[in-house]
Amino acid sequence: MNAAVKLGSYVLGLAVVFGGALGVGKAVGPVGTPPAEDHAAMAAPTASAAHGEHGTAQVKNDTPGGLQVSENGYTLNPITTTIKPGEPTDFRFAITGPDGKAVTGYQVQHDKKLHLIVASRDLKTFQHVHPEMAPDGVWSVKLTLPDAGPYRAFADFAPTGGDALTLGADLTVAGDYRPDALPGQSRTATVDGYEVTLDGDLAPGQSSRLTLKVSKDGEPVTDLQPYLGAYGHLVALRARDLAYLHVHPDGAPGDGKTEPGPEIVFYAEVPSTGDYRLFFDFQHAGEVRTAAFTLGAGERPQVPASTSTPEPSRHGDDGHSH
Repeated sequence: MNAAVKLGSYVLGLAVVFGGALGVGKAVGPVGTPPAEDHAAMAAPTASAAHGEHGTAQVKNDTPGGLQVSENGYTLNPITTTIKPGEPTDFRFAITGPDGKAVTGYQVQHDKKLHLIVASRDLKTFQHVHPEMAPDGVWSVKLTLPDAGPYRAFADFAPTGGDALTLGADLTVAGDYRPDALPGQSRTATVDGYEVTLDGDLAPGQSSRLTLKVSKDGEPVTDLQPYLGAYGHLVALRARDLAYLHVHPDGAPGDGKTEPGPEIVFYAEVPSTGDYRLFFDFQHAGEVRTAAFTLGAGERPQVPASTSTPEPSRHGDDGHSH
């Protein structure tokens, strides 16, 4: 810079950080009452336990990243509660540790101590920003959320002496909300005169090779600039629940073998069938740009035909599936 996703493998030198990556924790002072745990987390934790740096027993959780506001004793606490559409807002939050105090020490990963991802629930809006932390452990960053509606904020970090985590919390921008449909599947995206093509397929439960190729004005871009220690970053969000998957590329700048474009190779493992929204950050000519894609994973489950005539609904049939 959660409901069934499990990432965390290094494939061919690639780090796929599922459910989090980037931060470190030591407590200093209380930051208010932690919010109630997010009900979007559906999976039960495993029985294996480990001890965190604060001496509290921690339970390993196989829920995908970003679906929980709390994990392993760490909690994402939004402090800013009012956000107006289109207005720059100083968004403030803290990460509290198992002792209830604000975490102030973070490992630097991918050039930053913490990465903050904010996406609208309809996946139309995506921002990858890097807040600044005050000595008391409160983070702040200027956010401009363009439209009214629900958003999800993901804090991607790794506490000192602990595992990498991605915690998520809901944000609401007041106003009239009309969600957009998920963009259709496409292998090509354009942004600021750049064309990015995607090659490869997502296969649930398997490592999938994805190749992103960048061109401008019909010519391949061969001088991509390092951004957060790589030539590109890829974030995938599962469309149905915004389960978070952070994927890092194969190779790194300066390793003697990784070329600065036009192709960047990623390996990713998604946990289930369904649609995913992919956001690819790359830097060229001193500016970071984001190309977005919708990609399906595997075949959609087939619903067997009913052998009996269903009773009519008392509320009518609105034609929507949930």
